[in-house]
Amino acid sequence: MAEENQENLTPAAEETAVVEETKAGESLAHEAAPNVDSQAGNAAGTEAGRGRGNRAQKVGIVASDKMEKTVIVRVDRKVKHPKYRRYVRRTSKFMAHDETGATVGDKVRIVETRPLSARKRWRVVEIVQKAEK
Repeated sequence: MAEENQENLTPAAEETAVVEETKAGESLAHEAAPNVDSQAGNAAGTEAGRGRGNRAQKVGIVASDKMEKTVIVRVDRKVKHPKYRRYVRRTSKFMAHDETGATVGDKVRIVETRPLSARKRWRVVEIVQKAEK
């Protein structure tokens, strides 16, 4: 009779062990990355949209707002002159898409984006400081 009980317990113990292994495997996967969906190829998880990386941001002053929904932003930077070792001011102009309504003289933050036209690859994110009138 003791042998029959051991035989009856052995399959049940095996099933319990399999269930415990499965639960343990799932819990380990979820402990490693709880915000990642367990199904492969599912982009609806919380990590969707992280593929963009850090986009370049610049702060500059609006030089022109004569176009519709486009401003020209002047970004100044200082570079050390290779021969004279003095700091020289260099200026770059960027065309940026503007939905916020920035005007000439406003200090704005622009962020890199996909090409919106032939020369427009930036977008105005915020107006940092309004121009004094």
